[in-house]
Amino acid sequence: MNILIIEDEQALAKSIIKYIDVEIYHCEWVESFREALEKIHLYTYDCILVDIGLPDGSGMDVVSQLKKTKSKSGIIIISAKNSLDDKIEGLNIGADDYLTKPFELSELNARIKAVIRRKNFDGNNEITFKEITIIPDERSVTVNNELLALTKKEYNLLLYFISNQNRVITKESIAEHLWGDYMDMADSFDFIYAHLKNLRKKIDDKKGNDYIQTVYGIGYKFTSY
Repeated sequence: MNILIIEDEQALAKSIIKYIDVEIYHCEWVESFREALEKIHLYTYDCILVDIGLPDGSGMDVVSQLKKTKSKSGIIIISAKNSLDDKIEGLNIGADDYLTKPFELSELNARIKAVIRRKNFDGNNEITFKEITIIPDERSVTVNNELLALTKKEYNLLLYFISNQNRVITKESIAEHLWGDYMDMADSFDFIYAHLKNLRKKIDDKKGNDYIQTVYGIGYKFTSY
């Protein structure tokens, strides 16, 4: 899961990254309006945290840009402004949630999970596909009721496949989802093949089926067809 933090308060941004990065998230952080626009036009994110008061622009305009491009990212505004008008404006232009500073990191973490569930999994706490069951809040996966031990990348890869069932997913999209802007440093897609091979083997060891189809020259499709 990729999270973009748009926040010019360095101490707060670092605290957020330290708190939520221990789970399943890959976090990226920018401090300005200009950097935020560059990121949202180049990469996709599961959830974006947006501060309204940026040094060179308004976070509200970032939200507006996301909606103009029909972004599917979950959006949470985090702001020191506690006025009802700001909350109404933020939600009206497309934010999914609005959290006033100061806030508890545990509450922010819970809201991120809730937004991602609503966006990707219709609000379900448990995701089931045939013999595979995922509980995102616990980061647990079972195959035929047996617990599957997955690395962070393997877990995110499986979750990405299941949330995009029956769609052809390019290798570039997978790389971007797993590594964010660090994908530019990769010379090949060998790292995808390695994680995919390990994921398939672990599912097979639990007598699970291989639902990952190779679409030659493009990428993969997760389907039972």
